[in-house]
Amino acid sequence: MLAQQVFTQDGRRYVHNDKANKCNFAYLEKPQVRGRDGKLNIRARFTGRSALSVLGKCVGVGDAFDLTIAATPQFRDGYIALGGVTVTSDDKSGYYIRRVCPILAASLGRDFRYPISAEFQKALEDAAILPVYPRTLSNFRISEIRVTGDALVLALDFELTVK
Repeated sequence: MLAQQVFTQDGRRYVHNDKANKCNFAYLEKPQVRGRDGKLNIRARFTGRSALSVLGKCVGVGDAFDLTIAATPQFRDGYIALGGVTVTSDDKSGYYIRRVCPILAASLGRDFRYPISAEFQKALEDAAILPVYPRTLSNFRISEIRVTGDALVLALDFELTVK
């Protein structure tokens, strides 16, 4: 479910620019999400290019390789965020890879946020479900997140007012 929610751009998650920029982009695709040693592990394919367009051709560096992202999910300000992010290449090494992995780790730790509070609120307050009983969600928080082999286990606290 996490992979479906996060990798929404044709099965990709752009981490730099978008598909319109042919010479300067980076994205992750083909995610496999698992839990391991209390951390979230995401194996994915990274494809990136850092180049300039010269006479219609991209001139610069780029590569594609498999990588593993390990992180601890955390609840911050209504979002599930990633802390303690590490990124390692699974099978390749090189200048571009050595530069990309720490930048990607910092970027994911800073920029990745899944709006769990808003999603939960939308689901519980949906007027299409039991329209006779309007509901209001408040004081939503996650008191604990545990990572198992195939799931994130969330301990939720919230108030639901039914009128």
